[in-house]
Amino acid sequence: MTTRAMDGTAGGLRMPGWLAPVGLLLATGALLGVSTNLAKLAVGAGLPPLAFLTWSTAGAALLVGAVVARRGALPRLDRTTLTYFVVAALVSVAAPNLLFFSAIAHVGAGFVALCIAFPPLLTYLGALALRAERFDALRATGVGLALAGAAALAWAKLRTPDAPATWIAAALAGPVLLAAGNLYRSLRWPPGARPDSLAPGMLGAAALLLLACGLLPGASLRVDLAEPRQILLVLLQAVVVGGMYLLYFRLQGCGGPVIVSLLGAIGAVVGVPVAVLLLGEAVPPALGPAGALIAAGVALVTWRAMRAGRR
Repeated sequence: MTTRAMDGTAGGLRMPGWLAPVGLLLATGALLGVSTNLAKLAVGAGLPPLAFLTWSTAGAALLVGAVVARRGALPRLDRTTLTYFVVAALVSVAAPNLLFFSAIAHVGAGFVALCIAFPPLLTYLGALALRAERFDALRATGVGLALAGAAALAWAKLRTPDAPATWIAAALAGPVLLAAGNLYRSLRWPPGARPDSLAPGMLGAAALLLLACGLLPGASLRVDLAEPRQILLVLLQAVVVGGMYLLYFRLQGCGGPVIVSLLGAIGAVVGVPVAVLLLGEAVPPALGPAGALIAAGVALVTWRAMRAGRR
């Protein structure tokens, strides 16, 4: 087991001070919020969730692979990296996103964006249990605040009449997988691998897993090529996801699993207002105070990284 990814120098790439994790966190989280809302638009355009997720993930893998290959940073393919790609793809991309994207039609993009904000506490507790993180009162307080903000927003959804309990449960299962993925990617980081070199392998493995799901009875990978809107949404999602994961692994390299887990909180701050303003979803009653809690939590959790960067 290695914790190379959590020392800020994974793969020999030293990120410049505190600005790196904070800037990467904000940029990657914003792309995550956009991705969630594109999935809602895809549902409205008649795209099956599996088809949208599969082809956009495959497109992202190709885009990221081309960028990484041009940099000469493709990873060595051996048993360690291949295992890493498959496991990380399953728990970080394929399974949770399939749950989230399938649930969007039933619970809305705003609620799914909130669910993606839940992993911080699970990740932090897991990191403590695995001794990948030392207990820090300030960081624990920040994680608690971020989770409290996300929980307050979600509670408003759960109290709505005729709430679809099955799909709510499916959306809430996604954060457990995301937390496991946050820990796995850091603790099993392939020795010597650069952060951006790992993104195309994980996305490619996720696309293959999703293609395999398309063989299941009732599953559909069909995109209507006569419908420009469907094609455009897949291409947009591929670009957003590709950019997100290029930044994602850099953040993983310099920030560690708990910092990475706060992506969902940033995604919720971006995704919920977009869902309300552009997609016409209802405004959660607790949006203002909950957003403030999430912002305060992110600030506290990243404070240690900021102080370390100044020393």
